[in-house]
Amino acid sequence: MNEKKIKTSCPWPAGDVLMTVYHDTEWGWPLYDDRKLFEFLILEGMQAGLSWRTVLYKRENFRQAFDGFDPEKIARYGKPKVLKLMKDAGIIRNRLKIEATITNARAFLAIQENKGGFSRTIWQFTNGKPIINRWKNLKEIPATTPESDRMSKALKEKGFRFVGSTICYAHMQATGMVNDHLVTCFRHKELSS
Repeated sequence: MNEKKIKTSCPWPAGDVLMTVYHDTEWGWPLYDDRKLFEFLILEGMQAGLSWRTVLYKRENFRQAFDGFDPEKIARYGKPKVLKLMKDAGIIRNRLKIEATITNARAFLAIQENKGGFSRTIWQFTNGKPIINRWKNLKEIPATTPESDRMSKALKEKGFRFVGSTICYAHMQATGMVNDHLVTCFRHKELSS
């Protein structure tokens, strides 16, 4: 008899197709590319007070509205572009978040110019490699850690906005700085070796 082996996954995608694809192919993979790290930081900031599902379903709209998350283009946005974005129903139309995106693009570019890359700057909080956690259920996973506290403080000092410790920890999870897949999830083992 040929039985199909079922993979056990983290429960948070809850059967949602897009969330499942995101979980299985992106979430928790160590990411060192500056441009992708910038994209995730912007999306995590947009998530503040909302669900990740809301942001994920608008991700392609964000990509279009924000010029493919090109920090050099975003850093040059002025009032007319902000007003245009405020009218775009495909994104989260929060003026503070939109303006923070512009501010963050400028801060990001300053780090790239002066510190040799954004990736190196943020990965220093985990000594350049993922922290492998061994959570058995979602209730064990913290919202913040000492590492995310330090990252938040450092980014704020560099002029970033919407980078509180909770947002920084979500960024660390998404970009694989921490492996917060449950130990029962097939991704945990793949990302721990």
